[in-house]
Amino acid sequence: MDDERQLEEEILASFEQGEWRQVKDVRDEIDRHAAYAKDALTKDKRVNIRISSRDLEDLQAKAAVEGVGYQTLMSSVLHKYVTGRLVEPPSPGKRGAKKRAG
Repeated sequence: MDDERQLEEEILASFEQGEWRQVKDVRDEIDRHAAYAKDALTKDKRVNIRISSRDLEDLQAKAAVEGVGYQTLMSSVLHKYVTGRLVEPPSPGKRGAKKRAG
């Protein structure tokens, strides 16, 4: 079973078990979350950093694979780090193990 199909089945099972609740004022809830997103995505400060040429080339290559600009990728990585959501890839000896950075 592919991951997308499995996720759909988990969501359906959750709904059928009554784990979902209707939002009382859906418009207010949408507006509130839209404001969260806007605040999180607003880029209102500029910073200059020095990194090695090799790191910059690697960032640019990874950004190209992801289909985003390298500055967008850098910003995303930094955001995930400061919010505690940056996940390291599994160690070669520990398949599937995930660990938070920091």
